[in-house]
Amino acid sequence: MFAKLFQKPSQSQSPPPSSQLDGTSRRSMTSADLAPRVAVHYGIPSTASVLAFDPIQRLLAVGTLDGRIKVIGGDNIELLLISPKPLPFKNLEFLQNQGFLVSVSNENEIQVWDLEKRCLSSNLQWESSITAFSLIIGTNYMYVGDEYGFLSVLKYDTEEGNILQLPYHVPPNLIAEGAGITLPDQQSIVGVLSHPCSCGNRVLIAYENGLIILWDVTEDISVHIKGYKDLQLKEAMTVNVSNNQSQTSVNDSLDNEEAEKEISSLCWASPDGSVLAVGYVDGDIFLWNLSVSNNGKQKTQKSPDDVVKIQLSSGDRRLPVIVLHWSSNKARNGCGGQLFAYGGAEIGSEEVLTILDLDWSSGLTKLKCVNRVDLTLHGSFADIIIIPNARYKVDNSPETSLFVLTNPGQLHFYDYASLSILKSDGVKNHSVHSSQYNSVIPTVEPYMTVGKLYVIGSEGNYFGALPQTVSPAKQQSENMRSTKWPLTGGVPYQMSTTESNNIIERIYIGGYQDGTVRIFDATFPVLNLVAVLGFEIKGIQIDGTSGSISALDLCSASLTLAVGNEFGCIFLYSLQGNTHQTVTVVTETKNEVHHCLPEERNHCSAIFSISTSPVCALHFATSGVRLVVGFQSGQVAVLDTRSPSVLFVSDYVSSSRSPVISLAVKTFPDTHGNSVKKPDNQTESESAKEISFVLTRDAHMTLMDSTTGNVISSQPMHSNEKIIAINMYLLGKYAPVCLLSYLAFPTQMFT
Repeated sequence: MFAKLFQKPSQSQSPPPSSQLDGTSRRSMTSADLAPRVAVHYGIPSTASVLAFDPIQRLLAVGTLDGRIKVIGGDNIELLLISPKPLPFKNLEFLQNQGFLVSVSNENEIQVWDLEKRCLSSNLQWESSITAFSLIIGTNYMYVGDEYGFLSVLKYDTEEGNILQLPYHVPPNLIAEGAGITLPDQQSIVGVLSHPCSCGNRVLIAYENGLIILWDVTEDISVHIKGYKDLQLKEAMTVNVSNNQSQTSVNDSLDNEEAEKEISSLCWASPDGSVLAVGYVDGDIFLWNLSVSNNGKQKTQKSPDDVVKIQLSSGDRRLPVIVLHWSSNKARNGCGGQLFAYGGAEIGSEEVLTILDLDWSSGLTKLKCVNRVDLTLHGSFADIIIIPNARYKVDNSPETSLFVLTNPGQLHFYDYASLSILKSDGVKNHSVHSSQYNSVIPTVEPYMTVGKLYVIGSEGNYFGALPQTVSPAKQQSENMRSTKWPLTGGVPYQMSTTESNNIIERIYIGGYQDGTVRIFDATFPVLNLVAVLGFEIKGIQIDGTSGSISALDLCSASLTLAVGNEFGCIFLYSLQGNTHQTVTVVTETKNEVHHCLPEERNHCSAIFSISTSPVCALHFATSGVRLVVGFQSGQVAVLDTRSPSVLFVSDYVSSSRSPVISLAVKTFPDTHGNSVKKPDNQTESESAKEISFVLTRDAHMTLMDSTTGNVISSQPMHSNEKIIAINMYLLGKYAPVCLLSYLAFPTQMFT
């Protein structure tokens, strides 16, 4: 009878094609029809590597190593953009307040994304390697520096949706001629910054060998030239801020600086562009004086006032300073603020983000480090974005906040209050409270251990009563988001009248390591949290009820949720909104009925604790009357959900006692026409039998009668190979096809 389960269906068993039924002809299906498409995406991708922020629209963009961009706004707004090529991004910047995002890929393709249309608007393939990129804030213009020392200017035409390469470009020989210097051949540009007070007319160009030039694009002349010759000045200042102490010294060490000092990062350190902070590969940080005289010309005589060195560590071998960001302090009239640096510490030291509070109100040569904070990171560093708030406190100190991106895919927000606490406690290394980005569906904090999507159809009318009964839990989850979260941009999804009728057709259920279950309305693209369920019931003490969730299944017919955890407990939960005054606890030896407190609004009808082995798989059968349970021990149990009681617990389905990792149930007609006698003396034809398919991790398949527990067939899927099974599905209505996935092989089918 059951031999056909492992055979291909014959022609007579196959259903007639739908095209023959309706008399129409249909085209054959192509591979493109089966290509998966991302419909909804929530959370930060694990390969996140770069950040961008629009301070006006309050949007955050996160670029990944595989060509994806996640854009995050307020009200749970998330957008996923996917590049045609799965490549990392070198640069990512917003065209501020214009609804466009610009990215540069590792293959030097410049892309402009239209956020409103959620698509790639234009792209331009650059012929050489792009080594520096910057937007002119408030405009559609871009600076591009390449490996050969060329500086080019691009413009994005919002009307036509095209990237235009303007005729203006600055070759290295023009720079050398205008600056009166000699540039080595093929000296790549490593940094480009638009001058903050020149309306885009001046641009700072940093070269690989440490040469820094402030260039006037309207007159094609240099305004400032800084380089290794300035580092050879005696009596230059060095500020050592290691050991949380600021020590300023005047020495001759700069006299012996190497001829070329490679630049690794740079940023403006003053609102008027008079001071530039530069990080170097050897771990040094230099503050360069780029102030201009009243006649608009630079000082011709070199002076020790032109540069100050900052050392974050006194060690000889230090990490490159790969990231620098600046936040000015209004109270110091542009002569001070906070410098955020990653790198510069001694090789082998703890990975931290360093925050220096600097003040040079009395002149750059009298620079003081007022305070230093080393912020301990949650994972390895990826990127940082400074978020300046629009308002200022009474003392004119800026309420600067920051986003820190760490691996894998962790985004933390530190507000001004948290950073202020760090400054006041006088401790160097800190692990301060931060707000981690919590997606609509959290996957990291709390950690998701299992998740499934279910279609519940018209039964959603009854499911709608559940949120009213557990609204305090929902409210608690919503309050986890900080009220100071700075992302407010985007346009919330507006439901139509037909969409907002509270009928839930699809739900996503997630089980978590903290022992909770979260249920989300997945009817529409914007998912909404419906309920947060816990399984500890006051007045009932059962060992193992708070364990990590390891398996779950939903019976859409009865809206009964089954949840299993790592301690072998199985919970039955009603999602129809009906409360239960009693809970039946079933153990290996007894059944007990416990009464619940009236104010608890309990939805749990039964708790099974028949094994201490973790629950690995759950599957409802007979419209929810029976529940098949697979344990890590390799045993299978069938539970009666109405009684509730245990129908049977099998022996180990695999001789190696391998864990049960997947279950499936299929109903087959009884070809022998057996009949059974019902208790009221009525005879009923038993027209079907339920067969449980049990798959263990060692790829052992067992067929079992779900009613009696009798084993029908048991055999390994690959007797001569050692493989690890991942999952199993039954496909087909007339003759099932068992689809299995393995670690050793992507997908294998057995019929």
